Amino acid sequence: MGFIGSGNIGNTVARLAIGVGHRVVLSNSRGPETLADTVAELGPRASAATSGEAAAAGDIVVVTVPVKAFPDLPAAELAGKTVIDTCNYGPERDGHIPELDSTLLTSSELLLRHTPDAMLVKAFNNIFFKHLLSLARPAGAADRSYLPIAGDSASAKAAVTEFIESIGYSVVDAGPLSDSWRQATDTPVWGTPYGPTSNEKGRPVGEDAIRAALATAMR
Repeated sequence: MGFIGSGNIGNTVARLAIGVGHRVVLSNSRGPETLADTVAELGPRASAATSGEAAAAGDIVVVTVPVKAFPDLPAAELAGKTVIDTCNYGPERDGHIPELDSTLLTSSELLLRHTPDAMLVKAFNNIFFKHLLSLARPAGAADRSYLPIAGDSASAKAAVTEFIESIGYSVVDAGPLSDSWRQATDTPVWGTPYGPTSNEKGRPVGEDAIRAALATAMR
């Protein structure tokens, strides 16, 4: 697993991945030396690199950066890769982006413009990082939670589904990238189903609740 961006969601996904035997290569915008403490905490299955090296190393690459950083991504190294897009657009952080403000594009479709040869799957963008860590459950558990994914590549969706299932979640297919707005910031499936952030343990959410939340989203 390669990681471009090492914030809360990136570090949490990396921790869950290591927990089930995956190796992870982390990167951020400040350089691999700034990740020494994180790598030490995560243990021997973790290492740090440049973003290009992390992209090249991963069978699956997790992109978890501000939307305004999309132009800086290593597009050549991401070509042909299955890429998990965890990013949410926030004008207060990213500045106003006309294509997103007008809903001409989803943020995932904008990411695809910058990484045209990657196979993108939207995932992990709708859940608080502490809930993501605490709600993981083994396959078959009665209280196993579901996460929505969206993407245009069937093979990439299959790879991401397998990965998500390996770290303790089941998956609801939310459609193509053009429908990924249904799980964007402030939609019914964003955060709320898993409980308030004040409750760090969160609450399990089944398939029907996720499907219902996706269906009631309005643009």
